[in-house]
Amino acid sequence: MGLQICPKCKEKSFTWFIGGKFPLPTWSCFDCDYEAKEVESDKQTCKDCGEIAKIKLKDKDKEYAWCSNCNIVNE
Repeated sequence: MGLQICPKCKEKSFTWFIGGKFPLPTWSCFDCDYEAKEVESDKQTCKDCGEIAKIKLKDKDKEYAWCSNCNIVNE
């Protein structure tokens, strides 16, 4: 998977990795060091772009839905 646009800093430097004791991916930004855990691995259809690319992410402050296709964040 290529780099995605970070939901925090809006730079194309957001990607995921799997590690640690949880089998779900952790998303991390190389530019701003933002990090979020994927809490639902099943992708859903995004209401904004119609693609099956929306996932749920959780950072230290909030949980939200993010579309990796159109980069829309829904809290």
